[in-house]
Amino acid sequence: MSFLPRSMAVSTSQPPSPLAGWRAALRPLFALVLALVLSLGLAACDGSPRAAATLSDETLNSITRQAEGFLAARDRLPELAGLVNSRNWVFTRNLIHGPMQEVGRQMLYINKLLLPADRAEAEKRATSLKTSLAQLDEAARLQDGELLRKTYIKVASGFGLYSQMFPASVQQALKQV
Repeated sequence: MSFLPRSMAVSTSQPPSPLAGWRAALRPLFALVLALVLSLGLAACDGSPRAAATLSDETLNSITRQAEGFLAARDRLPELAGLVNSRNWVFTRNLIHGPMQEVGRQMLYINKLLLPADRAEAEKRATSLKTSLAQLDEAARLQDGELLRKTYIKVASGFGLYSQMFPASVQQALKQV
């Protein structure tokens, strides 16, 4: 028997852990987070087929307008080939800095409008074409005929590769198929 009040009585059991209060407080929160994660996971994996991402008519019209400018520059490739073959340094640079100058802007705009799945490849091809045009300009500036010829081949193939990134309906509208 103890003569001390209960509040002052000495307990013989272990003192409570300092984390015991936190564990008890976090247990319902953990259960709620677990339930939320599981329900979102099940909803995301419901097995229903998803509709394929498509471009709106307005977006396709915008791509078509930009593609027309891109293809107009591409249509000048035979003229550029003639200048490269005749080693006409000045007019080669004039054609690059004149009619073909807008190609980079047009590709940038088209890339922003493409489906997300196509953007990385389109940006890679656009960068390659812009680099080839810069190298062609540098070859003309240095008056290096052999480098000019090799770089022209890269430019011509770059135009062809990038135009393959246009959506099928744009290619059909521009009679590229």
